Amino acid sequence: MRLGVRFPSTGWLRIGMGVKRWMLLLAGGILLLCHAAASFHELIEPNSWLAFVTELRPTFVDPIIVITFYFLLGSVLVGVAVYRLNHSLLAAVRRREPAHVVDMVYQHRVRQRGPKIVAIGGGHGLNTLLRGLKEYTDNITAIVTVADDGGSSGRLRRDLGILPPGDFRNCIAALSDAEGLVAQLFQYRFGHDSDLDGHSFGNLYLTAMTAITGSFEAALNESSRVLAVRGRVIPSTLAQVTLDADVCLPAGYTANGNGADASAGFAEACGADEVWQRIRGESAITAARGRVRRVFLEPEDAPAYPDAIRAILEADLIVAGPGSLFTSVLPNLLVRDLANAVAAAWGLKVYVCNVATEAGETQGYDVDAHVNALRAHVGPSLFRTVLANNAFIGPAPPGIGVQWVRPPEQEPQNYRLVVGDLVDRQYPWRHDPTKLAQALLELIDA
Repeated sequence: MRLGVRFPSTGWLRIGMGVKRWMLLLAGGILLLCHAAASFHELIEPNSWLAFVTELRPTFVDPIIVITFYFLLGSVLVGVAVYRLNHSLLAAVRRREPAHVVDMVYQHRVRQRGPKIVAIGGGHGLNTLLRGLKEYTDNITAIVTVADDGGSSGRLRRDLGILPPGDFRNCIAALSDAEGLVAQLFQYRFGHDSDLDGHSFGNLYLTAMTAITGSFEAALNESSRVLAVRGRVIPSTLAQVTLDADVCLPAGYTANGNGADASAGFAEACGADEVWQRIRGESAITAARGRVRRVFLEPEDAPAYPDAIRAILEADLIVAGPGSLFTSVLPNLLVRDLANAVAAAWGLKVYVCNVATEAGETQGYDVDAHVNALRAHVGPSLFRTVLANNAFIGPAPPGIGVQWVRPPEQEPQNYRLVVGDLVDRQYPWRHDPTKLAQALLELIDA
């Protein structure tokens, strides 16, 4: 058992802080500097109201020598005190060598003055974008889809009624200062030999935080604070929405019994060897491997999250994508209030097209096809600038039916197309975070 006197908390004066001695030294140095200044003033203007300082000065020494001594000693004491105070205070928060602290402070100040950017989407594409942007600005708002219903997120959503945490988990990890460690921790999945089979630690963490704080949005805020997240991660809506799709499937194929009658007139859009079917649920849409004709939300009038609207209206740059067009990007924009906010916003609006097509969603699509599908769902005026890759390295990307998304051969007439080398050299079917962020920032300055 530890015995001793327990002192009350007195802020900076509490025992063990390591700052009181340096504060006293700083006060002493300031007093010496003040005394030197007063002595100098009395020397050039005798019999002033500062005449009392002559009584504190030895009479057998030249006044100039005394003043110089007080000034030099005071300066040394102030310098030592300031250095040691900084060292004591930074020791509690820094994790790097002192030489790197200056760089950290400078970079932080630069990022604080960076542009306000809103990133709309979900999945791995949004994570890639956020990892690149966080090196240039802290004013990032990630607006994330809540339509995910597969895997660990889907199970937690069905069992506990919370919003699907998976995409939020990934965005928090991507924006965290300790991204490497946090990402490993959040992505850790429990093995098949436990009751937590398939669940990731990050999903369980956000679920527990929701129970502690009382709401999913409060859980996001607290998690961002605890994990030193640069920017904010927020949902597009707090409603429990379901993503549905009208798809064309090969004749004789039925997608998990999620069919409906072709009363909406979309059956005519399918080919002679295809059948029309309505599929319910984001994970079922991807698994069906059909040709998506339209996606929509249930309920269609889900209200947008107010902070998402506010961030969009204040943004310098609004980015949709990269990511799965039908299951990551569009579910956010199908929230009507959010789409209306994008339309009303003054900031630059850019759609980032994927590097490669996706099986089950965009087989055979080029850049034009992506843009046409986007415009068919949200209107022609929402995103008039499109950023696409034009560097295709190596053979076709992995996956059956997966191909490069190539720009059109002729300059498009109904939108502005900006192309460049945006790919990761190690995984050329993915965007490089730094290249993508730099290309977007150049669009702001253009």
